[in-house]
Amino acid sequence: MTSIDKLDSQPDDSVGSDSVASDSVGSDSVASDSVASDPEQPTQPETAADTETQDPETQDPETQDPETHIRVAVAAALDRKAERLLVLDLDAISDFTARFLICSGTNERQVQAIADTVIKQLRAAGLRPLHAEGQRHGRWILLDYGGAMVIHIFLDETREFYDLERLWSDAPDITSRFVP
Repeated sequence: MTSIDKLDSQPDDSVGSDSVASDSVGSDSVASDSVASDPEQPTQPETAADTETQDPETQDPETQDPETHIRVAVAAALDRKAERLLVLDLDAISDFTARFLICSGTNERQVQAIADTVIKQLRAAGLRPLHAEGQRHGRWILLDYGGAMVIHIFLDETREFYDLERLWSDAPDITSRFVP
C-alpha cells in the first residue's frame, strides 16, 4: 500500500471517528440519565425546593410570629392526643426562649408520634427545629425552636420525675390562649 492509499483510507477513519463522536454524545445523554435516576443524588427540583425552604427570612424564628407557631404546635400535639398540654410564657424570666410547650403521651410510640407530627406541621409553616433530642427512646423529646419556643414531649412517668412545671413555676401559664 502506497502513502496515497493510506491517505485515501484516512477519510474512512474520520467517518468512523465521527460515528464514535456521535456515540459518545449518545453515551453522555445515557450517563446523564443514569445520574438523574441515581437515588443518592437529588434531582434539580428537589435542590431548588430545599434552597427555597432554607431562606433566612422564612427560617429565622426571631422574625416570625411565635404565637402562630405555638398555635400550630399545640394543634399538632392535640391531633395526636397529647395530654396535660401546658404553654408557659418565659419572656420575662428567660433570655433563651419565649415559650415552653409541655405535653405528655401515655407510651413511647405516642410520644414519638406527637413529636413527628409537631415537627411536620411546623416545617409546613416554615419553621425547622434548631435541635432535637430524645426521639429514639421516646421518653422525653425536646424540640428547640430557638427564641420562639422549646417543646418538651414527655412520657407520663418521665414528666412526673423532672417536674418542669415546678422548676418554671415563676412563668405564667398561658395555655388558655392556645387551646381551643
